[in-house]
Amino acid sequence: MDVQSSGASSYSNRKPILNNSARKIKDNAADWHNFILKWDKLNDEGFKAANKAVNSKISKDAQTIANVELDCDGSSVTQKRSNVSETNQDLEECCTQLLEILGKMTRIVTKMEKLSLSIKAICDLEKFQHGETGRSIPLFNTWLTKQFDEVSSKLLDTYRQELSLKKTIIEEIAHTSDQDLMMTYLSAWLYQPYVEEGTKLLLESMLLETGHRTL
Repeated sequence: MDVQSSGASSYSNRKPILNNSARKIKDNAADWHNFILKWDKLNDEGFKAANKAVNSKISKDAQTIANVELDCDGSSVTQKRSNVSETNQDLEECCTQLLEILGKMTRIVTKMEKLSLSIKAICDLEKFQHGETGRSIPLFNTWLTKQFDEVSSKLLDTYRQELSLKKTIIEEIAHTSDQDLMMTYLSAWLYQPYVEEGTKLLLESMLLETGHRTL
């Protein structure tokens, strides 16, 4: 379900007039949702590319072993070299695609950093206006502004760690000959160990609090 950038939750009896801070936080929550959707799509694309890279690597290693073990005449050697060259090209194309996907993921995390900083700025403003404890009345339903900051920081940390893992996988996947290790890399890419179930729950809670979700 697409989130809306304006409006109020249906479980409230009143339709609040959002001040600037509330409006920014509401838009911020929608941006988090949309960035994570884009990330998940890129993750699926990356898995397909990584899976193809692993298959190409396994094929390349098998061809190399065959070249060493078998006696070949001139024509068969030429054919084998052609096959190896084609496999190398496939592997290179997959790695190039993975690097492009990683670049897009990096840009998403950079945008996530800006979201987190914008909420921290709102918290700092509230401390300036209301003292060290900040605003005591929720901008929406139950969350104080510092709770948005905490959730935003948690989401940012999650995707920063996941991005770091993706970089490691891309660096290693084309250079290892251990098939079990390659399968481990593929599984890690697909299932994203740092994106826990609670991470998505935090996002949904923020969307609910800001009125993008309804009970």
